[in-house]
Amino acid sequence: MGDKPQWKQVFMPHQDATTYWLWKLAKAHVKAHDSGYHQLVIHWLRTHCSVEPYIIAANRQLSAMHPIYRLLFPHFRYTMKINSLARQGLINAGGVIESSFSPGKYSMEICSAAYDQLWRFDMEALPADLLRRGLAVEDPTAKHGLKLTIEDYPFANDGLDLWAIIKEWVSGYVNHYYPEAKASLIESDQELQAWWTEVRTKGHEDKKDEPWWPVLNTQDDLIQILTTIIWVVSGHHAAVNFGQYVYAGYFPNRPTIARTNMPTEDQTETEFMNFLNNPEIALLKCFPSEKQAIKVMVVLDVLSNHSPDEKYIGDAMEPSWAANPIIKAAFDRFSGKLKEFEGIINSRNADKNLKNRFGVGIVPYELLKPTSEPGVTGMGVPNSISI
Repeated sequence: MGDKPQWKQVFMPHQDATTYWLWKLAKAHVKAHDSGYHQLVIHWLRTHCSVEPYIIAANRQLSAMHPIYRLLFPHFRYTMKINSLARQGLINAGGVIESSFSPGKYSMEICSAAYDQLWRFDMEALPADLLRRGLAVEDPTAKHGLKLTIEDYPFANDGLDLWAIIKEWVSGYVNHYYPEAKASLIESDQELQAWWTEVRTKGHEDKKDEPWWPVLNTQDDLIQILTTIIWVVSGHHAAVNFGQYVYAGYFPNRPTIARTNMPTEDQTETEFMNFLNNPEIALLKCFPSEKQAIKVMVVLDVLSNHSPDEKYIGDAMEPSWAANPIIKAAFDRFSGKLKEFEGIINSRNADKNLKNRFGVGIVPYELLKPTSEPGVTGMGVPNSISI
């Protein structure tokens, strides 16, 4: 800051008692910063915030009878209401995020910068997201056309399966209403084109001229756009939201704020001696305060809860789908594949070779299991961002 050079130091796993505690403190700092990034970028920005234009534009431009509105309608349930509540108590000035997470008063500034520099609609599709983050490479011979760079990556393995199931359902739906023999129907559908134009030019106006926006001319264009939206509001949101209490409810496992600097930064002899004599106290002072910890635990408990009336992906058929035999059959296949998918997740969690899913103290990865009982369960994929 100013003329002062940026402080930096690399910390590594311990070799002695001092580095043992420095390593603990360093991990607390990293986790605290990652907690802020998770809430502001991975959670709020990439799900709650970015999908609002899809919902608003759909209600403005698509009639309630339009087949694409009928497809998307279950995936918009409660999202605008929950976002309104978030603006009142979570992301507002002085709210839970600003008062209890490391970014503090810069929270929305960080979120805005991430939107400006990182957010791209085409990269919200799971395969593209994994490729961009270097967690997969294209491989035509591999399942889903991708080879994971970390094979035992539960989110990617389960997520790609769920993505494929969603895409198959969307493909059947789109191909019925916009058959290949009448490919021009998509270009000539004024409501559909008005919806996608408003999403780009009004909802995401800051980025309206970016070259990466998908065009909407063909079946494949529409299928990719709709699959991406449905994935974001269902699988992506479930993966980043419903495990929060399980992983972070015990705040030492994932502190949300680091209240003190590392003992080796701008150290005084007195401060460093206090650290050497009582490192436990130094760690506790770094962690969130009692008030901050309780506030965050309560919020994470609420966010991780499934309500008794939750609507899960593939669980209930919309009346308009049931009225059409072809769409009804496609939905039945979709629902059946989701039930098979639950069994695949169970098998993976029982595989002793998957160290990130099986073993002493390892929490089974169930976040993308399609259904759940009410409460905090660490599983279940709702149709929409409903909490």
